[in-house]
Amino acid sequence: MKQLTGLIAATFTPMDQDGQVNLEPIPSMVKRLLGQGIKGLYVCGSTGEGPSLTTDERERVAKAFVAAVQGRVPVVVQVGCNCIEDARQLARHALAIGADAISAVSPSYFIPEGVTALVETLGRITDAAPELPFYYYHIPRLSGLSLSPLAFLQTAPARIPSLAGIKFSSRDVEVMQQCLAFDGGRYNILFGVDEMLLSGVAAGCDGAVGSTYNFLAPLYHEVMRNVEKGDLPAAQACQLKAARFIEVILHYHGNAGLKAAMTLTGIPCGPPRLPQTALTEAECLRMRKELDELGFFTHASADA
Repeated sequence: MKQLTGLIAATFTPMDQDGQVNLEPIPSMVKRLLGQGIKGLYVCGSTGEGPSLTTDERERVAKAFVAAVQGRVPVVVQVGCNCIEDARQLARHALAIGADAISAVSPSYFIPEGVTALVETLGRITDAAPELPFYYYHIPRLSGLSLSPLAFLQTAPARIPSLAGIKFSSRDVEVMQQCLAFDGGRYNILFGVDEMLLSGVAAGCDGAVGSTYNFLAPLYHEVMRNVEKGDLPAAQACQLKAARFIEVILHYHGNAGLKAAMTLTGIPCGPPRLPQTALTEAECLRMRKELDELGFFTHASADA
């Protein structure tokens, strides 16, 4: 697999009103994403509520996305969880269904005590599917693990020969730059903070993985095109719009607000699974009104 570049959507896991996985909207999701120039999918990560799904559900969701994509763009399956044996099973399954790569977040209940333990933990997972490129999912805000991703890159290659890069979901752009420069730029570093995409692009990130790329891809493409043209003020204006939209959406229960925003743009995602709480009808109406006043629906579209 070539290095991942451009916008990569961190996909939602659609659910019915009872909180059960609903695979039916996935082909429509994929059609929209590919139609709007998305260059890859990242499945069962934080946006996809991977930690809240059973192993069987994660396998069914991953299989549905790989089947809908039909090889047109790379699909990365996030297999990390607190049980390493479950993560190994998910890695084997990703290989069996034809996923293009796997990724894993660190366990977050018993946290690795140092870089060596983290590398061995992730190495144990990748041993189950050594043929697949592997991306370490660095997201300290949710994993609780603040170990240096640069130290990980310095240590991991001997144990994890399939290491392809890092999904870097942290605001520490200076650390990301060090990872980008490590070993002559050998590793594929993907930035994971949507509201800071411009900062990531300016720092030299290869690509970006994000939740709001599911419904705001045209706006983020404008950010990147304006950077390429050298029109920094225009890029800044587009990024500021995105940041304002995100501020409103995340005010409404975080991931629940993101799923509600996706539903507002024409792809029904249903509620999040507990312990995350769904928006009330009144909250949905308020969020829609606030987004409309900011011009959100001019940029967000269900058109494929």
